[in-house]
Amino acid sequence: MISAEEIAQAFASFSLAQDQLAMIHEYLQKHGIGIGEPVDVFGNMEEADRNYLEWYLQEIALPEQPGEGIQEAVILSAMAGEASAKQELISLFLPQVADMARLYAGQGADLEDLVGEGNMALVLGVELLGALESPHEAWGMLGRQVMDAMDRLVAEHARNGDIGKIAAQKVNQVADAAKELSDALLRKITVQELARETEMTVEEIEEALRLSGGKIDGIEDRNDRRKP
Repeated sequence: MISAEEIAQAFASFSLAQDQLAMIHEYLQKHGIGIGEPVDVFGNMEEADRNYLEWYLQEIALPEQPGEGIQEAVILSAMAGEASAKQELISLFLPQVADMARLYAGQGADLEDLVGEGNMALVLGVELLGALESPHEAWGMLGRQVMDAMDRLVAEHARNGDIGKIAAQKVNQVADAAKELSDALLRKITVQELARETEMTVEEIEEALRLSGGKIDGIEDRNDRRKP
Protein backbone atom coordinates (compact mmCIF):
# COMPACT_ATOMS: atom_id res chain seq x y z
CA MET A 1 0.00 0.00 0.00
CA ILE A 2 1.16 3.53 -0.74
CA SER A 3 -0.44 6.93 -0.18
CA ALA A 4 -1.36 9.37 -2.92
CA GLU A 5 0.96 11.89 -1.24
CA GLU A 6 3.91 9.50 -1.50
CA ILE A 7 3.24 8.97 -5.19
CA ALA A 8 3.04 12.70 -5.82
CA GLN A 9 6.27 13.24 -3.93
CA ALA A 10 8.06 10.46 -5.82
CA PHE A 11 7.12 11.99 -9.18
CA ALA A 12 7.33 15.66 -8.12
CA SER A 13 10.37 16.36 -10.31
CA PHE A 14 8.45 15.26 -13.43
CA SER A 15 5.73 17.93 -13.08
CA LEU A 16 3.02 15.46 -14.09
CA ALA A 17 -0.53 16.52 -14.85
CA GLN A 18 -3.44 15.07 -12.88
CA ASP A 19 -4.41 12.69 -15.69
CA GLN A 20 -0.83 11.38 -15.81
CA LEU A 21 -0.83 10.79 -12.05
CA ALA A 22 -4.17 9.03 -12.46
CA MET A 23 -2.54 6.67 -14.95
CA ILE A 24 0.16 5.86 -12.38
CA HIS A 25 -2.54 5.17 -9.79
CA GLU A 26 -4.33 2.88 -12.23
CA TYR A 27 -1.11 1.01 -13.04
CA LEU A 28 -0.29 0.45 -9.36
CA GLN A 29 -3.79 -0.73 -8.52
CA LYS A 30 -3.76 -3.09 -11.49
CA HIS A 31 -0.63 -4.70 -10.04
CA GLY A 32 -2.12 -5.18 -6.59
CA ILE A 33 -0.77 -2.07 -4.86
CA GLY A 34 -3.36 -0.20 -2.82
CA ILE A 35 -3.46 3.61 -2.78
CA GLY A 36 -4.55 5.02 0.56
CA GLU A 37 -6.04 1.70 1.62
CA PRO A 38 -5.17 -1.99 1.17
CA VAL A 39 -6.36 -3.67 -1.99
CA ASP A 40 -9.09 -6.28 -1.81
CA VAL A 41 -7.32 -9.54 -0.97
CA PHE A 42 -9.58 -11.46 -3.32
CA GLY A 43 -9.70 -8.86 -6.09
CA ASN A 44 -11.06 -10.20 -9.35
CA MET A 45 -10.03 -13.79 -8.76
CA GLU A 46 -12.15 -16.61 -10.08
CA GLU A 47 -14.44 -18.28 -7.56
CA ALA A 48 -12.34 -21.46 -7.30
CA ASP A 49 -9.19 -19.47 -6.51
CA ARG A 50 -11.09 -17.23 -4.10
CA ASN A 51 -12.51 -20.22 -2.22
CA TYR A 52 -9.12 -21.85 -2.04
CA LEU A 53 -7.48 -18.69 -0.72
CA GLU A 54 -10.14 -18.23 1.94
CA TRP A 55 -9.64 -21.81 3.12
CA TYR A 56 -5.86 -21.62 2.95
CA LEU A 57 -5.60 -18.39 4.94
CA GLN A 58 -7.77 -19.93 7.64
CA GLU A 59 -5.58 -23.03 7.74
CA ILE A 60 -2.30 -21.16 8.17
CA ALA A 61 -3.56 -18.38 10.46
CA LEU A 62 -1.44 -18.00 13.59
CA PRO A 63 -3.11 -17.53 16.99
CA GLU A 64 -0.91 -14.48 17.52
CA GLN A 65 1.61 -12.72 15.31
CA PRO A 66 4.94 -12.38 17.18
CA GLY A 67 6.60 -8.98 17.46
CA GLU A 68 9.63 -7.88 15.47
CA GLY A 69 12.02 -8.78 18.28
CA ILE A 70 10.80 -12.36 18.45
CA GLN A 71 10.80 -12.65 14.66
CA GLU A 72 14.42 -11.49 14.54
CA ALA A 73 15.36 -14.04 17.20
CA VAL A 74 13.69 -16.77 15.14
CA ILE A 75 15.57 -15.67 12.03
CA LEU A 76 18.91 -15.66 13.88
CA SER A 77 18.27 -19.17 15.19
CA ALA A 78 17.26 -20.32 11.70
CA MET A 79 20.43 -18.77 10.27
CA ALA A 80 22.38 -20.79 12.84
CA GLY A 81 20.76 -23.97 11.53
CA GLU A 82 18.23 -24.67 14.28
CA ALA A 83 15.56 -26.94 12.77
CA SER A 84 12.67 -25.80 14.98
CA ALA A 85 13.44 -22.16 14.20
CA LYS A 86 13.38 -22.92 10.48
CA GLN A 87 9.93 -24.48 10.81
CA GLU A 88 8.69 -21.52 12.84
CA LEU A 89 10.05 -19.08 10.28
CA ILE A 90 8.26 -20.99 7.49
CA SER A 91 5.00 -20.69 9.43
CA LEU A 92 5.55 -16.95 9.87
CA PHE A 93 6.14 -16.46 6.14
CA LEU A 94 3.28 -18.60 4.79
CA PRO A 95 0.73 -15.74 4.74
CA GLN A 96 3.13 -13.70 2.61
CA VAL A 97 3.40 -16.58 0.15
CA ALA A 98 -0.38 -16.53 -0.23
CA ASP A 99 -0.36 -12.77 -0.70
CA MET A 100 2.34 -13.03 -3.39
CA ALA A 101 0.41 -15.80 -5.15
CA ARG A 102 -2.62 -13.50 -5.30
CA LEU A 103 -0.58 -11.05 -7.39
CA TYR A 104 -0.01 -13.77 -10.00
CA ALA A 105 -3.66 -14.86 -10.14
CA GLY A 106 -5.19 -14.75 -13.61
CA GLN A 107 -1.87 -15.24 -15.41
CA GLY A 108 -2.47 -18.86 -16.41
CA ALA A 109 -1.50 -20.78 -13.28
CA ASP A 110 -3.99 -21.92 -10.63
CA LEU A 111 -3.67 -20.17 -7.30
CA GLU A 112 -3.20 -23.51 -5.53
CA ASP A 113 -0.27 -24.35 -7.81
CA LEU A 114 1.25 -20.91 -7.22
CA VAL A 115 1.00 -21.34 -3.46
CA GLY A 116 2.50 -24.83 -3.73
CA GLU A 117 5.47 -23.58 -5.75
CA GLY A 118 5.91 -20.65 -3.39
CA ASN A 119 5.86 -22.88 -0.33
CA MET A 120 8.45 -25.20 -1.84
CA ALA A 121 10.68 -22.23 -2.64
CA LEU A 122 10.19 -20.98 0.92
CA VAL A 123 11.33 -24.31 2.39
CA LEU A 124 14.41 -24.31 0.16
CA GLY A 125 15.09 -20.64 0.87
CA VAL A 126 15.10 -21.15 4.63
CA GLU A 127 17.94 -23.62 4.14
CA LEU A 128 20.00 -20.85 2.52
CA LEU A 129 19.69 -18.36 5.38
CA GLY A 130 23.08 -19.30 6.78
CA ALA A 131 24.73 -17.47 3.88
CA LEU A 132 23.22 -14.12 4.89
CA GLU A 133 25.19 -11.51 6.80
CA SER A 134 22.24 -9.96 8.63
CA PRO A 135 18.82 -11.19 9.80
CA HIS A 136 17.34 -8.06 8.19
CA GLU A 137 18.11 -9.60 4.78
CA ALA A 138 16.01 -12.70 5.45
CA TRP A 139 12.54 -11.45 4.52
CA GLY A 140 13.77 -9.95 1.25
CA MET A 141 15.72 -13.05 0.30
CA LEU A 142 12.81 -15.37 1.03
CA GLY A 143 10.45 -13.09 -0.89
CA ARG A 144 12.71 -13.19 -3.95
CA GLN A 145 12.94 -16.98 -3.76
CA VAL A 146 9.16 -17.29 -3.64
CA MET A 147 8.43 -14.81 -6.41
CA ASP A 148 11.12 -16.29 -8.67
CA ALA A 149 9.43 -19.69 -8.29
CA MET A 150 6.05 -18.20 -9.17
CA ASP A 151 7.56 -16.37 -12.14
CA ARG A 152 8.90 -19.67 -13.46
CA LEU A 153 5.54 -21.39 -13.02
CA VAL A 154 3.67 -18.64 -14.87
CA ALA A 155 6.28 -18.70 -17.66
CA GLU A 156 5.96 -22.48 -17.94
CA HIS A 157 2.18 -22.23 -18.24
CA ALA A 158 2.61 -19.56 -20.92
CA ARG A 159 4.98 -21.79 -22.90
CA ASN A 160 2.61 -24.75 -22.61
CA GLY A 161 -0.24 -22.54 -23.74
CA ASP A 162 1.75 -21.46 -26.80
CA ILE A 163 2.59 -25.08 -27.59
CA GLY A 164 -1.08 -25.97 -27.31
CA LYS A 165 -2.06 -23.20 -29.71
CA ILE A 166 0.56 -24.32 -32.23
CA ALA A 167 -0.65 -27.92 -31.97
CA ALA A 168 -4.25 -26.85 -32.50
CA GLN A 169 -3.23 -24.85 -35.57
CA LYS A 170 -1.46 -27.88 -37.03
CA VAL A 171 -4.45 -30.13 -36.43
CA ASN A 172 -6.82 -27.57 -37.98
CA GLN A 173 -4.56 -27.15 -41.00
CA VAL A 174 -4.48 -30.89 -41.65
CA ALA A 175 -8.22 -31.24 -40.98
CA ASP A 176 -9.09 -28.49 -43.46
CA ALA A 177 -6.86 -29.95 -46.17
CA ALA A 178 -8.18 -33.47 -45.55
CA LYS A 179 -11.79 -32.36 -45.80
CA GLU A 180 -11.17 -30.47 -49.03
CA LEU A 181 -9.44 -33.41 -50.71
CA SER A 182 -11.89 -35.98 -49.32
CA ASP A 183 -14.86 -33.95 -50.59
CA ALA A 184 -13.25 -33.65 -54.02
CA LEU A 185 -12.61 -37.41 -54.28
CA LEU A 186 -15.90 -38.36 -52.62
CA ARG A 187 -14.12 -40.80 -50.32
CA LYS A 188 -11.73 -40.99 -47.43
CA ILE A 189 -8.10 -40.39 -48.30
CA THR A 190 -4.81 -41.80 -47.08
CA VAL A 191 -2.05 -39.91 -45.33
CA GLN A 192 0.16 -40.44 -48.37
CA GLU A 193 -2.44 -38.99 -50.72
CA LEU A 194 -2.85 -35.92 -48.56
CA ALA A 195 0.92 -35.44 -48.43
CA ARG A 196 1.18 -35.65 -52.22
CA GLU A 197 -1.55 -33.04 -52.71
CA THR A 198 -0.23 -30.59 -50.12
CA GLU A 199 3.09 -29.19 -48.96
CA MET A 200 2.82 -31.18 -45.73
CA THR A 201 4.94 -34.24 -45.08
CA VAL A 202 3.64 -37.65 -44.02
CA GLU A 203 5.28 -37.11 -40.64
CA GLU A 204 3.49 -33.78 -40.12
CA ILE A 205 0.12 -35.28 -41.00
CA GLU A 206 0.66 -38.30 -38.75
CA GLU A 207 1.70 -35.98 -35.91
CA ALA A 208 -1.54 -34.03 -36.36
CA LEU A 209 -3.46 -37.31 -36.27
CA ARG A 210 -1.70 -38.26 -33.06
CA LEU A 211 -2.46 -34.89 -31.47
CA SER A 212 -6.13 -35.22 -32.42
CA GLY A 213 -6.38 -38.77 -31.15
CA GLY A 214 -6.84 -40.01 -34.70
CA LYS A 215 -10.06 -38.03 -35.07
CA ILE A 216 -9.59 -36.09 -38.30
CA ASP A 217 -12.52 -36.56 -40.65
CA GLY A 218 -11.75 -37.59 -44.20
CA ILE A 219 -8.52 -39.47 -43.46
CA GLU A 220 -8.69 -43.22 -43.74
CA ASP A 221 -8.12 -45.07 -40.47
CA ARG A 222 -5.22 -47.49 -40.71
CA ASN A 223 -7.17 -50.08 -38.78
CA ASP A 224 -9.92 -49.91 -41.42
CA ARG A 225 -7.40 -50.67 -44.12
CA ARG A 226 -6.31 -53.85 -42.32
CA LYS A 227 -9.87 -55.18 -42.18
CA PRO A 228 -10.70 -57.83 -44.83
